Amino acid sequence: MDENTLIIFKTDINAQMQLIKKIYQTLNHRSQGLTADDMIRLESIAYHIHNLYNAVEDLLKIVATYFENNITETAKFHIALLTRMTQTIPGIRPPLISQDTFLILNSLRGFRHFFRHAYGTPIEYEQLKNNLDKSITLLPILEQDVDTFLEKIAQT
Repeated sequence: MDENTLIIFKTDINAQMQLIKKIYQTLNHRSQGLTADDMIRLESIAYHIHNLYNAVEDLLKIVATYFENNITETAKFHIALLTRMTQTIPGIRPPLISQDTFLILNSLRGFRHFFRHAYGTPIEYEQLKNNLDKSITLLPILEQDVDTFLEKIAQT
């Protein structure tokens, strides 16, 4: 990657990370004092978990676009993208995310799918709380993954 493209790439990554942080902050704020009987907040938190996953997936798409841009299996696109970002692509790029990040994101991917397709299904507190906890732990390890990734590509 030439120097100018690298600068643009880092700018795109940093902008997406800022969006992820903003969603994370909203999610963290809304989750304070959460109770099982507060359906409005449960739905709001579910919405923000959904948004957090989508924002992270957009981050992964940025990397795929700059480096390989060839995940074509549309039926399994989301899992293929997650899996691809754990892999070193020899001569192209290092992995973007760690296995720990992959596991959290894969779980949140499942929750996002449920949220998008569960028309009229009430949100269960325990399921939401489990995914909320995963969402809250995601940002620090994702930031570390991205920092490591950017350091490695700057060295090539």
